[in-house]
Amino acid sequence: MPRRRGPSPPKGRSAKASATAAARTTRRGAARPRPATAPLPSREELRRFLAEQHGRVRSREIARAFGLDAQQRVALRDLLRTLEREDEDRSAPEGRRRGGRSATRTQDDADTAQPQGRRGRRAAPMPERTTGRRGTDAEQPLPPARSSRTRTAGRLPEMAVVEIFGTDADGDPLARPVGWEGPGRPPIVFMQPERAGQAALAPGERVLARLRPLGGDKYEGRTFKRIGGAAPARVLGVFEGGGSGATAGRIVPTDRRQKAEWTVPRGAEGAAAPGDIVLAEPLPGHGFGPRPARIVEVLGQVGEPRSVSLICIHAHGIPDVFPAEALREAEKARGVTARGREDLRAIPLVTIDGEDARDFDDAVWAEPDRDGWRVVVAIADVAHYVRPGSHLDREAWARGNSVYFPDRVVPMLPEALSNGWCSLRPKEDRGCLFVDMRFDAQGRKTAHRFGRGIMRSAARLTYEQVQRAADAGEDLGLPGGLLRHLYGAFGALLAARERRGTLELDVPERKVVLDARGKVQAVVPRPRLDSHRLIEEFMIAANVCAAEELEWLRQPCMYRVHDRPSDEKLEVLRQFLGGFGFSLPPSGGIHPRDFSGILVRVRGRPEERLIHETILRGQSQAAYSPDNIGHFGLALPRYAHFTSPIRRYADLLVHRALIRGLRLGAGALEEVEAARFPETAEHISQTERRAAMAERDALDRYLAAFMADRVGSTFAARISGVTRFGLFVTVEENGASGFVPLATLPDDRWFHDESRHTLTGRRTGLTFTLAQPVEVLLREATPRTGGLVFHLLQGEPRRRTAGPTWRGGGKGRSRRRD
Repeated sequence: MPRRRGPSPPKGRSAKASATAAARTTRRGAARPRPATAPLPSREELRRFLAEQHGRVRSREIARAFGLDAQQRVALRDLLRTLEREDEDRSAPEGRRRGGRSATRTQDDADTAQPQGRRGRRAAPMPERTTGRRGTDAEQPLPPARSSRTRTAGRLPEMAVVEIFGTDADGDPLARPVGWEGPGRPPIVFMQPERAGQAALAPGERVLARLRPLGGDKYEGRTFKRIGGAAPARVLGVFEGGGSGATAGRIVPTDRRQKAEWTVPRGAEGAAAPGDIVLAEPLPGHGFGPRPARIVEVLGQVGEPRSVSLICIHAHGIPDVFPAEALREAEKARGVTARGREDLRAIPLVTIDGEDARDFDDAVWAEPDRDGWRVVVAIADVAHYVRPGSHLDREAWARGNSVYFPDRVVPMLPEALSNGWCSLRPKEDRGCLFVDMRFDAQGRKTAHRFGRGIMRSAARLTYEQVQRAADAGEDLGLPGGLLRHLYGAFGALLAARERRGTLELDVPERKVVLDARGKVQAVVPRPRLDSHRLIEEFMIAANVCAAEELEWLRQPCMYRVHDRPSDEKLEVLRQFLGGFGFSLPPSGGIHPRDFSGILVRVRGRPEERLIHETILRGQSQAAYSPDNIGHFGLALPRYAHFTSPIRRYADLLVHRALIRGLRLGAGALEEVEAARFPETAEHISQTERRAAMAERDALDRYLAAFMADRVGSTFAARISGVTRFGLFVTVEENGASGFVPLATLPDDRWFHDESRHTLTGRRTGLTFTLAQPVEVLLREATPRTGGLVFHLLQGEPRRRTAGPTWRGGGKGRSRRRD
């Protein structure tokens, strides 16, 4: 590859413009030196700044205005809270201090822990709203004022209207008060089961309930009168025929959280046969008992191949049919030419993916470079085919990402692109965006540059194949010692990662092995190989370069952000780890290496699994945002997704922004798109969570089907969740997760300690703890819902011990809520 500092200028551009473009594409790899830390502003300076602003101002923007770094934001938030309290006291009538909103009132309660970068400060009240280049929180209205009566009372009345929103682990309804205007989150109401002969409460239904406080923000509720409420737009379930009279049958929901069944009147069953998975619409109905529904679509038969993924697709509302217009656009796609692109076809780039991978959108290559390494990462040029505002683009935005099931993929793009022109097939020319990176021997990046090119993959390799060859000292026939060079560069990047102090959490993955008929043959753990980590390190490096480049170009960036744990979670972790002799620094000084250091120190100790699980649960959730708050887990100040535009819309946006900033041709980010970045970030974060839930749901159903033939068998397991209603356990053999109801535990009054993740019997002294090894008996397996019910096998309890002995069997007789 020519060692130019940037791509060739388009034909016809002037020398001056070409020089300017080359200068802009030249990129010094290391981050620019930052100025010295600025002092924290005084109260008077902060008040003057807020008074000059219009609308709501985020704490990030305040920190940026005063030149504060990330470590000073905690102190800034404390100062803002102090000003807020002072303003409330100054503005409230005598005797009613802290009652109203102030000019610096936060978007949420000051004592409610929120991720850094999610809060706002209301500046001097103005009717106008400010809109920055990437959008600000000023475009969003303040939440409604909370009634002073609710703040004073701080509790629900004895009778209130509540709406059912789900069920607990035992299937009993959970509700929230309608029209809640009190401080903090709405209380949770644990509804008692309906009387005999009454239909179960369904999500969306509203009732007038008698309430009894259980402590904190929890209440017990009993139905006084059913009011009705919003019925689901669609019902997903299994049709069971054999009805009598005017009823043709019933629909049993596939969601184990929904207990209410639906009746199907005669003539409303359509072409459904018993055992069919169906979609139905609720019908108007009155009186008691199950509500009626009309079947509108038959999806397949229970037990058929692909029925599990069909249930999950429809249960989570995942779009799985492309509009005809989008398909036509994809079919018109053709290959790219070398015109206007940098020719990388002489470089033997290779793809390395899993054996079951269905698309190949990244390729890598490495060689020694003086005393360091040169690494090229090439990514499929999806932006060439999916243009802003096209039918393909609108559908990709709606999907947000691809969804992967054991038997199929619901792709973000039609197959003509995802498995065709945007898949880096070996020995075929493909368009790409690439980043050429230089690292020293210690893995520190010294330079990088981006370009738009044409490439030809030299080989399609798998992780297992590469690992076997590396272990055996083979080269797989790759030219120039490429495999050895890839591992050499990986070693340097790995050393830099360890110095950086990233959070290394062990999250095992499972693979479902299906036979030709779609039946589960086995569920096995996915191995964690160095070849996996090699590709991960190369992709992380490319993602960092993309974020840095867009900042340098002053282009909008869709960051991948991961906030530090909230103050509330950190306090819980601090108390929990303190019991084992570990300490954490103050909230403002927390670093991923603080957690990694603890995990290293507990390696091999009995409490290793417990501490690992607790630290994992204490972390924040990663998301997409046009505002950068860094990536806590990777210990990186800036990070974006660049490497998978076939399956993630966020990566496509990053490609378009790079094309615009570097003037690389067609398919660049448009201003209308950039203005929608805040909305798009929220949307694709939600679609990512939706996909994760659907994939996890499918795995649970496949596991339930696999375990259905083993009801009555015993398994070694670990406690994976502790609730006031019972225990969640995970089987060590295959990762199947299920529930142990509280009613099956010994008859006792059980105390749930949320901070320590324990359930303790006050009379027996039995204590069940997160990650504790147990032996369980499988009692129920329901593939239709993915539900597994276990019983613990245990013997005589020992008074006040850390855990029970595990012999014999026992069953409790009562279930209580404390």
